[in-house]
Amino acid sequence: MSRVAIASCRGDNPDVDAPFLIAALAGLGIAAELIAWDEPGVDWESYDLTVLRSTWDYAPRREEFLAWAQQRPRLVNPVDVVTYSTDKHYLLDLDARGVPVVPSQFCEVGETPVFPGGDFVVKPAVGAGSIDAARYRPSEHEAARGHVADLHGRGRSVLIQPYQHTVDFFGELALIFIDGQFSHAMSKAAMLNTPPELRDAAFRRNQMSRDVADEDALAVANAALAERFSSLLYARVDLVAAPSGWQLMELELVEPNLFLTFEEQAAPRLASAIARRLA
Repeated sequence: MSRVAIASCRGDNPDVDAPFLIAALAGLGIAAELIAWDEPGVDWESYDLTVLRSTWDYAPRREEFLAWAQQRPRLVNPVDVVTYSTDKHYLLDLDARGVPVVPSQFCEVGETPVFPGGDFVVKPAVGAGSIDAARYRPSEHEAARGHVADLHGRGRSVLIQPYQHTVDFFGELALIFIDGQFSHAMSKAAMLNTPPELRDAAFRRNQMSRDVADEDALAVANAALAERFSSLLYARVDLVAAPSGWQLMELELVEPNLFLTFEEQAAPRLASAIARRLA
């Protein structure tokens, strides 16, 4: 029987989708186990495949996480994708490739931040789950500079973007792809209008609902995934509506929540894709 390690993080019930994926894999004769990526003493090479899923605590320890991923020869998504997608500087690459991206500027450690007019967002270039991200008004530049200074003090590059007000009304559109094929769409309501201490896992999940993807949204998603990322085990493309059309907010290729419980066939679909990689 093939054995699969599903890489997660520490904590109580860190991945609500994992039981559904494990059950779907069991139905295909594949034994799967949920393991924190930094769990000591794990013989990772005893598994036929390591599937990255809910490794949501990597951001403050990205170099350690990348070193761990580098040592896993049978890893999906693969380590070069992990390196690329865990640092939001990839937005500059996608923009250069002609993908419509939310306007993004980076403020490196030691640089002075320049904020756009209107409301804007400050977030770490390496981050997940809206942790350390905040929205600011034009009158709040002093607080925003303090936020940047705090992140810089921890050695972290900063991403500054204009706040997309359509999120307040329509949310973000998350398009989930499995094995290169579009699977399902989710709507994610605004996160940054809620204090950080209240943005726990339950809150984030309650902000989600099923949605549909129009042709224009799928075209932007496919452009972001084109060629290099079109055959990955999974991907999530987060979009936001703008006057000019859909813009890419994030390209999630490492540990995105795939919301398997919202789509009946998603877990079996992902399990089958994993099985094909074991063949």
